[in-house]
Amino acid sequence: MNDIQNRTDIEFLIDTFYKKAVTDDVIGFFFTEVVVLQWEVHIPIMCDFWESVLFGQAKYKGNPMLKHIELSRKHALKSEHFKQWLLLWEATVKENFNGERANEAISRANQIGELMQFKIKSVPGTQ
Repeated sequence: MNDIQNRTDIEFLIDTFYKKAVTDDVIGFFFTEVVVLQWEVHIPIMCDFWESVLFGQAKYKGNPMLKHIELSRKHALKSEHFKQWLLLWEATVKENFNGERANEAISRANQIGELMQFKIKSVPGTQ
C-alpha cells in the first residue's frame, strides 16, 4: 500500500470517507438532515483543506472552526460524534494508505477534533 502522495490520493480518500460518513448511524444525519450539503461544492473544499494540511499548500480558504460552531448550534456536536468521525477517518486512511502522510492525516484529524470539541464547548448555544 502506498502513502498519500498527491491531490488525487486526497480526492480518493475524501470521497471514500464521505461515502461511509453519510450512511453512518451515528453521524450520517449531520450530512443529510442537519445540513444538506452540496457535494459538488463541499468535496473540493475538503480536498483543499486536507491538501493544505498534508502538503502545506495554501489552497483552503475558510474557517472550519466557525463552520462547526454553526453546525453545533443547529444540532449539538458531542464527543460521540467526534469519536465516530475519527473512527471512520482512521479506518478509511488505514484501509487505503500506509506511510508518513497517512499517519499524519490520522494524527492531524485527532488534533483538529480535540481543538474543535474544546472550542465548541466554550461557545454559548452550542451544547
